[in-house]
Amino acid sequence: MMQHRGEIVERAVRQSGMPLTQLTKKLGKSRRWIYNAFENASLSIEVILEIGKIIHHDFSNDINELKNYRQLTAEAVEIHYSAYGENTVEYWKNKYLILLEKHNALLEGRNQ
Repeated sequence: MMQHRGEIVERAVRQSGMPLTQLTKKLGKSRRWIYNAFENASLSIEVILEIGKIIHHDFSNDINELKNYRQLTAEAVEIHYSAYGENTVEYWKNKYLILLEKHNALLEGRNQ
């Protein structure tokens, strides 16, 4: 059964306590647009991630297609920056961020 992405996003937005007016302003969209998004069962991943960033919500625990998103993104960043070599500041900064993401994912798993 396919998840209704719009309903999942609406639930998270309502729980965040952010007024819809403020959210739509940050998105550069209308209130009608946000209501249509809530009704859209196949709301795009890009929109979901954008809303998640604004309301500080990680949808990877709520939406099946995003479950591995964070891990895949972190691995892609690690591969990209490993080209710089281990002796650069950029390499170690990104290595730290990747490990921090993995740490946070483990902590979130414990809290459920």
